[in-house]
Amino acid sequence: MNALTTSATTYGQLTSLLDGRTITVVSGAGMSTDSGIPDYRGPQSPPRNPMTFQQFIGDAEFRRHYWARNHVGWRHMDAAVPNDGHRALARLERAGVVTGIITQNVDMLHTKAGSRNVIDLHGVYARVRCLNCERLISRFELARRLDRANPGFLESVAPADGVEIAPDADAIISSTAHFRMVDCETCSGILKPDIVYFGESVPKPRVAEAYDLVDRSDALVVLGSSLTVMSGLRFVRHASKTGKPIVIVNRGTTRGDEFATLTVHAGCSETATALADTLDQAGTRSSA
Repeated sequence: MNALTTSATTYGQLTSLLDGRTITVVSGAGMSTDSGIPDYRGPQSPPRNPMTFQQFIGDAEFRRHYWARNHVGWRHMDAAVPNDGHRALARLERAGVVTGIITQNVDMLHTKAGSRNVIDLHGVYARVRCLNCERLISRFELARRLDRANPGFLESVAPADGVEIAPDADAIISSTAHFRMVDCETCSGILKPDIVYFGESVPKPRVAEAYDLVDRSDALVVLGSSLTVMSGLRFVRHASKTGKPIVIVNRGTTRGDEFATLTVHAGCSETATALADTLDQAGTRSSA
């Protein structure tokens, strides 16, 4: 395994390794930090304790506090726009180089950037599911209901300079006692963001679809994930068992580095953009 920092030599090795190959991308939170969405485990990230599925379903007061925070935070995620890295991957998909993206992010920025074959491994922030009847509604619809149930709440918790935003469409708010949560309009069941939380399993059909995408590509590229949880690491292990080249791009070491053909300690935006530019140039030369 070669470990490189950003340089012209790095991008040359990336191009040599990936040129002529189709690529599956696994993206993590580091992919979206340039869009203003914080990550959990980046070198500059403060310590965070992500919510677990057991906490959400087991404690009504905890659940109400979460929804109060989400009622503020989801608007920030909804307003986020794709960065250069997202756009570079969409360009590579249009060129037939990237066959698809398996993203651990819930921000939908790959889709907003124009990528079409995106597997949202952990779900998306923009849908809400009833845990009883399984009815799905949009986050926009729930926001309207919560605004009616909590007049003036947003103004009461958001100071003039804003609030700190946490991952997974959350916001750091200390006082939420005056927030009122609503239930499913169909069955009065518990509403939950259509997101896979810690302690919850990714639906098996979604995992199978992701494995199939890896199998149909010639190489695997990981962008911005520490691969701390098995959710993403399993695809790296799978690609390694089948002998596919694996590139891991991340600011810092990852749990998958031992399986990598090449690791690049750099940001996702500049690396994905450089990769798109160099592969485009290589393709132009080969077709001339």
